[in-house]
Amino acid sequence: MAVDRNRLTFLAVAVGAVLTTVAFVMAFVFAAPVLANNTLTTGGGAMIGGQLIANPVLFSQKIFYFHVPVAITSFVVFFFTAFYGARFLMTKDKRYDTKARIATEVTLLFVGLTMITGDIWTRYEWGTWWVWEPRLTTYFIMMMLVIVYFVLRASIEDEERRAVYASAFGILAFLDAPLSFAITRIVPSGAHPVVLRAGGGLDAIQLSGFIIGLVGMLCLGYAVYQMRIREETVKERLEALKASLEG
Repeated sequence: MAVDRNRLTFLAVAVGAVLTTVAFVMAFVFAAPVLANNTLTTGGGAMIGGQLIANPVLFSQKIFYFHVPVAITSFVVFFFTAFYGARFLMTKDKRYDTKARIATEVTLLFVGLTMITGDIWTRYEWGTWWVWEPRLTTYFIMMMLVIVYFVLRASIEDEERRAVYASAFGILAFLDAPLSFAITRIVPSGAHPVVLRAGGGLDAIQLSGFIIGLVGMLCLGYAVYQMRIREETVKERLEALKASLEG
């Protein structure tokens, strides 16, 4: 089983690398650029965050093909923080606490990539590095919750209490993920686009590039998670062997 899982991990790395490369080529070579966000337009520009932004055609929109897949991957991986946290609370099996912690580590990685690519997007599409609109605000809160998760773990010495509190907090923190995903539908801001919607405004090439990039990023997220699990398993075995030799 371990060999099969290792092979699956390497396969995920290979598939993820190929698909994200294909998405990169499609985004920058074949996919057409789009017009600037024209909501609340004023004299050929757009009012975003109280500022008049006048970008007619957005080459910077190309980052969409990476920013959105990375963000969706962060939501998917964060789900496993809550899932394994719940499994730990039901079984008190330490393995589930380890899996929840590693899922949160991978979540933090993808959250960081989302924030970086998102800032590049907002800087060149909206003319500012940050806007306190609903999607950005709820995602920023999610990033803070992920960071607090690790602060909480570091502040509790007792192993069992640490796992219990972290599991409960991880479940509650995940609730922000579906809220952040759906907030542009619940509270339209006129700034952040609603990406996944009926007739989402993407032509065949744009949609294909987006889907390919999304699948590739999910594969990479899975691979990173499995590699960290493998690393943690080896570490625990070495610690157990060391304790046995010392005993």
